Amino acid sequence: MWSSFIFEIFWMILILSFFIPFIRANMQRSMREALIRQIETKRKSRVITLIHRQESMSFFGLTFGRYINIEDSEEILRAIKLTPNEMPIDIVLHTPGGLVLAAEQIARALVKHRGKVTVFVPHYAMSGGTLIALAADEIVMDPNAVLGPLDPQIGGYPAPSILSVLEKKDINEIDDETLILADVAKKATQQMKDFVTCLLKEKVNEEKAKELAETFCGGQWTHDYPITMDLLKQMNLPVSDQMPQEIYGLMELYKQTEQRRPSVQYIPAPYKSGEQNNASSKG
Repeated sequence: MWSSFIFEIFWMILILSFFIPFIRANMQRSMREALIRQIETKRKSRVITLIHRQESMSFFGLTFGRYINIEDSEEILRAIKLTPNEMPIDIVLHTPGGLVLAAEQIARALVKHRGKVTVFVPHYAMSGGTLIALAADEIVMDPNAVLGPLDPQIGGYPAPSILSVLEKKDINEIDDETLILADVAKKATQQMKDFVTCLLKEKVNEEKAKELAETFCGGQWTHDYPITMDLLKQMNLPVSDQMPQEIYGLMELYKQTEQRRPSVQYIPAPYKSGEQNNASSKG
């Protein structure tokens, strides 16, 4: 009798462990949609999120990384098409980058939209994410958030680095594969510079746009170099630090999956100045 009871309990736990992640995911999705609707009502805009985190799959704890892909561009283009021409669009952007084609499609669609486009970057938007941010009429960043360079990556190598090989060696000493990579790198770099110039020439004059395109795409930085808000202001780009609190709340609903002990932990409540009497001040 007891063995039968224990066996039933075991199966109940197993079935629950299978369905609980799906129930939790549906609850999370509903909370996200409710907050998105709240932001839309407050700002009278269409809110679109492009947030890439490591996601979990079922109860086995498997995870997979995310990046900008064609499915993302298809969905965003569909969302833009469903938005009235004069309605503002707010994009919440959190991504390491991804496919250039997909990022360019999104950027072109945003530039064509007649209503104001605002991109919110609460943490980071690198590579293709930066391309999308540059298409916006205004970039709103957390003071500690960053964008990244736009040097194309060819076969896992930065295009400007591949081109630098041609400057240092006699062409007769370079193997055919490297020469082919260099040819592709040259085309990709010029294409990216032309596209960035096209994005920026409406915000600054064309000469300044070409100068900024060289800065973003020319290879003076590594691909993961953090471009801060202060640096963007020096470039005279339309950037602000007036991040709505609701955007941070939305990011809380896209937490990274917790399969192991969290590496960062704190009491999730704002403290007022002087609240902690024993807190030490900086020396």
